[in-house]
Amino acid sequence: MGATELILVRHGESLGNVAAAEARQSGAEVIDVPARDADVDLSPTGVEQAQALGRWLRERPGAERPDAVWSSPFRRAHDTARTALDVAGLDLPVRLDERLRDRDLGITDTLTDAGVRNRYPEEAERREWLGKFYYRPSGGESWADIALRVRSVLADLERQRRHRRVLITCHDAVLLVFRYVCEGMDEATVLDVGRTSTVRNAAVTRLVREEDADTWTLAEFNAADHLRDRGVPVTAQHSPSDEQVPSEHGAGDAR
Repeated sequence: MGATELILVRHGESLGNVAAAEARQSGAEVIDVPARDADVDLSPTGVEQAQALGRWLRERPGAERPDAVWSSPFRRAHDTARTALDVAGLDLPVRLDERLRDRDLGITDTLTDAGVRNRYPEEAERREWLGKFYYRPSGGESWADIALRVRSVLADLERQRRHRRVLITCHDAVLLVFRYVCEGMDEATVLDVGRTSTVRNAAVTRLVREEDADTWTLAEFNAADHLRDRGVPVTAQHSPSDEQVPSEHGAGDAR
């Protein structure tokens, strides 16, 4: 029997999120990210959010705390996990898994929607034709590609026998694709979830299932009371590529 509860957490607010918001507000074509995607740090607010997540974990009954932690290797996700565990006083190793990384945007990386349309008009046209779920920028990935990664992770979680409640720190699109796979959603449904509910930084989503059951049930989605209750800002900052979403085909809130 594998995991019976997944505690999915988007990383705390990152400097990339802040840069994307500034680029959007100024109408810039390029997002002034401070480092390559894998090395982008948490913002000061993101650190506070990770600490609040840790206090939430510390206050949960022992039987409801995670007994394993998996994380995207990208710094903002890994630091969210490590900070939360330190605050919670949980001595758990963090398993870094590249399958939990953020979506690769290929040649459109660091560009806003305006930047894509002006510099790669053929990409913008192809994106609008294919839609958000299946569009793969040149050299990059689609949401469907992320689904293959997520299915592989779930298979590994199923094969292991020691851990039941697994904390996973990752990214907004990856988190939504976990829901897509675990809940058996179709393309339209997951895009509608993304369109109506931007995944908040350091918010908690929980998927649960009975032992030996094949299906997962959503127990909690995008919960941020652990931030509000501690006076920590609740942010739903877009990822640096969030502008790259065709308005005709869905959401403007995940990579």
